[in-house]
Amino acid sequence: MAIDNNLHKKSIKILTDLIAFQTVSGTDNSKLINYCEKILNDLGIETFKVFDDEEKRVNLFGTLKAKKTNGKKPIILSGHTDVVPVSKGWSTDPFKATIKNEKLYGRGSCDMKGFIACTLAYAPVLTKSNLDRDIHFCYTFDEETACIGAPLLIKELKKRNIKNGICIIGEPTNMKIIDAHKGMNEYTIHFGGLAGHSSKPHMGVNAIEYASRYINKLLEIRKELKKRAPKDCIFDPPHSTLSIGGISGGIAHNVIADKCKVEWETRPVNKEDGEFVTHEIDKFVKEELLPDMKKVFPESFIKKEIIGEVIGFEKLDESEACEFVASITGDNSREVVSFGTEAGLFQEIGISTVVCGPGSIEQAHKIDEFIELNELKKCLDFLEGIKNKSIN
Repeated sequence: MAIDNNLHKKSIKILTDLIAFQTVSGTDNSKLINYCEKILNDLGIETFKVFDDEEKRVNLFGTLKAKKTNGKKPIILSGHTDVVPVSKGWSTDPFKATIKNEKLYGRGSCDMKGFIACTLAYAPVLTKSNLDRDIHFCYTFDEETACIGAPLLIKELKKRNIKNGICIIGEPTNMKIIDAHKGMNEYTIHFGGLAGHSSKPHMGVNAIEYASRYINKLLEIRKELKKRAPKDCIFDPPHSTLSIGGISGGIAHNVIADKCKVEWETRPVNKEDGEFVTHEIDKFVKEELLPDMKKVFPESFIKKEIIGEVIGFEKLDESEACEFVASITGDNSREVVSFGTEAGLFQEIGISTVVCGPGSIEQAHKIDEFIELNELKKCLDFLEGIKNKSIN
């Protein structure tokens, strides 16, 4: 299939606009969402929004209704609007799209505003087509921070009885089919002790020392996770992982630290491993760590802040979504990835889901992130294939 060059140019223009919205995770993405909504609404596509508690971060869901239905399942084209923060060292302005050597540079170009741009650029073609199935446009917030936004949207989809269909998560896979990934649970643990002079450590409760014991327990659990590795595990590494992301606390060499914070995550290969980690570390806190702290200072505390708990994307022997995508791309191979997506959330409510989108994950989150312009063409070709399988 050969995509019209004007359509390719339009996708580049829209991607340029999307990159200019500095939608770093945790920040207001409403201007970008309003931009996307206007494009869809101007085409007659009905939309609704689902906000966070502060009504600053927002999900958008649009529906292009079929002109005549014949039982085909609707298609959900889904992408997240947030991007990771920018570090120093970029050779270009990260929020100003720059094209060099057939590559478009900018934060989010690859992960994953390129896919969103293609869906918006191709939307007019779909509106002019004699569709025999609904096409949904789904744009979420804060996927990069433990998929905070998508669960709010999915809750609304369930209320509206939108629980059937084929969902295509357009994460960067070079348009390869991804049919599984691990779960991802992120936590921040807050330790509260009792400050004092360092010459009398027995008179205080050193939050850093107790945090260190907590970390040591996590490392013990990590060893156990390797032993629990399922036979013939499809992932690399072939077991659940656990990583300490940060520790901070204390104010001076000679002051007993009364506050400390530990950030960590685990990526379970199955639900059982996630439950194992939670049970073991919570038991350690309840039966050993916290009682020791309270012996000295009864008001000591250890509080767990759940940043996000995202279920894994389970590999299925038969997947309607994978088969549908393969029928368009002509590639029947399937791969698994180590990074997380929102796929498991859609799969959990009974929507057949696949991860497939333009760009390479090797460029995601990096300095001078880019997407090859040809990847946008491949994605537009793919959307053309979806249209051809969605018309009378």
